[in-house]
Amino acid sequence: MKICFLSYRSNPYCGGQGVYVYHLTRGLSRLGHEVHVMSGPPYPRVAEGVELHKLESLNLYESFDSFPANFPRRPTPLNLYEYMAVWAGTFPEPLTFSIRAYRKLKELQRHHKFDIVHDNQCLGYGLLLMKRLKLPVVATIHHPIPIDRKIDLAYAKGLREKFKLMRWYSFCNMQSLVSRRVDRVINVSQSSAEETRRIFKVSPSKTRVVYNGIDGDLFTRDSSVPKEPNSLIMTNSGNWRMKGLLYLLKALQQLKGETAVKLTIVGGGMPDGQEIRLVEECELGDIVTFTGKIDAQELVRRYSASEIAIVPSVYEGFGLPAAEAMSCKVPIIAARGGALPEVVGESGEAGILVPTADPDALAAAIKHLLSAEPVRRNMGEAGRKRVASNFTWEQAARSTLEVYEELL
Repeated sequence: MKICFLSYRSNPYCGGQGVYVYHLTRGLSRLGHEVHVMSGPPYPRVAEGVELHKLESLNLYESFDSFPANFPRRPTPLNLYEYMAVWAGTFPEPLTFSIRAYRKLKELQRHHKFDIVHDNQCLGYGLLLMKRLKLPVVATIHHPIPIDRKIDLAYAKGLREKFKLMRWYSFCNMQSLVSRRVDRVINVSQSSAEETRRIFKVSPSKTRVVYNGIDGDLFTRDSSVPKEPNSLIMTNSGNWRMKGLLYLLKALQQLKGETAVKLTIVGGGMPDGQEIRLVEECELGDIVTFTGKIDAQELVRRYSASEIAIVPSVYEGFGLPAAEAMSCKVPIIAARGGALPEVVGESGEAGILVPTADPDALAAAIKHLLSAEPVRRNMGEAGRKRVASNFTWEQAARSTLEVYEELL
């Protein structure tokens, strides 16, 4: 099979989508298929045998300052639209990437004759143009972005901030329409599939669930790294509101006087420093450390040094941080947000599940696990076994191929 894989923002250290691109395309290639990846910046790392096509982008999400800064050097109609749309406070990247991908695909199709197009949560109007090329289009939806919008609006202060958020999230309407018109939708959990059907109104006949995988050879306990007493770890990639950071900090406020806990937050704060200010406001600067962006090997070392991994997310389409920690034999305390119960399993086996947005329950679970070393050890072993049995990239690649074959 010749597969064209699309991902508009794919750096492996900018969130779960970059991890997904690398491992799934590598898995498909290892099964003997020819895989091409089209991506805008930040560009992904791809495995040997996978061909990468780098598409241009103004990348204004990371670099836009103020008009007329970063005016496009090549003022094509699409570049001008992207620039003006960002200046107006919207997020045009999924749309502009999809148009550029359609043009590139049309050019490549003359020589490569792709069998299928697989989109990684771009859901831009360009996908509908690709259907004119008589190519089946599959889209992975990790979770519907209107969930992020709802959470952000709940935190917004005043009508002006809410208006700005609604304008920025205006691309959600496009994604809803496109998701109903592609040939198949792959969701990474049952929770994600249910939310996609509910929010985007995608027909159940079009949705298929394929769980993400974990690289078990990479994410494994490093026995040379000693455990740090009373150490907690949390991964904060993306929206801190959705990740539930506030509720974890409130739980730590309760424990600060009675337990000498230390929290490592993997990843830096957002550019505006909101997370760092939140830690300071909670007077937890002496026990909370931000790592900044780190590579996978350093992440494994951090997991190996930690006694408990905390995943307090309000919602997760899958929950890679939970599965990665479990693969490193770290016991989990996770909120029941989205797919986390599907990943962690029954509460008390590989970890403890607590209600979402509940600092009291988080504090009680942390206090209990820190005082029970044999329980932590048993949970760590159970977590490793659960990941190895249910969440591998080979399984994900084979299940994805079944979706392709069914569609073709």
